[in-house]
Amino acid sequence: MKLENLLLPVGLLAVVAIAFFAYSATAAPLPEGFPSPTPEGQIEVKQYPAYRSATVRYSGELSMAANRAFDPLYRHISSNNISMTAPVETRYPVSTLQASEIGAPNERGEALVSFLYRSTDIYPTEIAQNIQVEDIAPMTVISLGLKGSYDYSSYQKNIERLREWLAQHPEWTVVGAPRRFFYDAPYVPEPVKRSEIQIPIRRVDG
Repeated sequence: MKLENLLLPVGLLAVVAIAFFAYSATAAPLPEGFPSPTPEGQIEVKQYPAYRSATVRYSGELSMAANRAFDPLYRHISSNNISMTAPVETRYPVSTLQASEIGAPNERGEALVSFLYRSTDIYPTEIAQNIQVEDIAPMTVISLGLKGSYDYSSYQKNIERLREWLAQHPEWTVVGAPRRFFYDAPYVPEPVKRSEIQIPIRRVDG
């Protein structure tokens, strides 16, 4: 086979793959009323409406939380004919924020991993024992936008940036566990994967 004949389908496949990845990154809708992802490198205060989620409680190496919880969560939405949304949420222990203050990274603990329903009107008909359906109240968060690998080391590195922001803004206080939003599918190339690290906060009175 001539080289130019081989290169044509290879080039075509590359174009199709890039288009597929780009589509996948934006195909899953946000839950109703959710703000857009925070741009890469920016820190901003954001408001979130109430939402409903399916949650798996995980205990062990925190770096494995999202991977271990994905299968039971996917089975849950599939068995209930519930459409996938973005992002997937992982809530980490408050100690992962506190540990950075004393220079001792926390590698183990209990995390909550959730698929978020598109609407609070959705409720599943089948709920496995390891799935908890939660209604989350509206909240204010401080959010850092990221692009790149979803590995746990990037969480450990960047949670410090939010802790520094909080130290410079004493008008805000922490009121909940840190979380990370993962927006893109596993097969999206790592350099373009979007995520956010967030900490629930409230303004200090007076």
